[in-house]
Amino acid sequence: MYFNVWDNNSRIGRSRKTVAYPRAALIGNPSDGYNGKTISFTFSNFQTDITLYQSPELEIIPARRDETRFDSLKDLADSVTSFGYYGGIRLIKATLKKFYEYCEKNKIKRDDRNFSIRYHTSIPAHLGLAGSSSIIIACIRALSSFYSITIPNPILANLALSVEIDELGIGGGLQDRVAQSFQGLVYMDFAQEHFDHQGFGRYISLKPNKMPNLYIAFKKEFSEGSEILHNNLRYRYDKKEPDVINAMETFANLAEKIFELFNKGSYDSLPELMNRNFLSETQTC
Repeated sequence: MYFNVWDNNSRIGRSRKTVAYPRAALIGNPSDGYNGKTISFTFSNFQTDITLYQSPELEIIPARRDETRFDSLKDLADSVTSFGYYGGIRLIKATLKKFYEYCEKNKIKRDDRNFSIRYHTSIPAHLGLAGSSSIIIACIRALSSFYSITIPNPILANLALSVEIDELGIGGGLQDRVAQSFQGLVYMDFAQEHFDHQGFGRYISLKPNKMPNLYIAFKKEFSEGSEILHNNLRYRYDKKEPDVINAMETFANLAEKIFELFNKGSYDSLPELMNRNFLSETQTC
């Protein structure tokens, strides 16, 4: 469940806060952008929250990673290393534009109230934990709550992806957005036939039951923008490089095998399958 909290703080007036969590890919990554299959889950060790409240003018309030004043060149360099050259404001701007266009296209009526919006995130940047999409998902949730609009989870995921791909030219797939839209552990089948039939993939929320404990490890020193990997991978896939095509089929098959394990409630081969995915991904990507 995501939070939708009312805050009666006298300084900003009555506000609402929505939350989105980071995503970890269990299996199948990165076949989501190539009609594959994945299983991913969200976890609550970190989070992104959006605070939105009514105001006379529409205002986007900068967060720490959007600062343009620094104590020194070293401070600036450290900021770029941690957050990259772009902060979250471009994500917020693109999300607001896409939300407006979504409402216009679907003839969804909104009132004419303006708002101020700000974000905060503790999700480590550029480590594959879906920090950017968490800002977008939480932002759409805040807007939907503010205007009393309901967006189904599969459509929310599509809309969030379009913010990065269509508006900002950032490569990626649906996996992050689906996991963050549904929250929890989710099996995803991105076969084209599902999109042709219903406009989105086949998504199933899973119950882990007695699944072994999972540990998420990362090193901030290895951080880089996801577009560095995805843009090159898309180029190689479109060129139909055999190694890339075969790898995507392998990733999807591994996800299907683990989906079967969940249905059986038996996880003995889970580590082996995860290792196969990791080794194949390392060698290919």
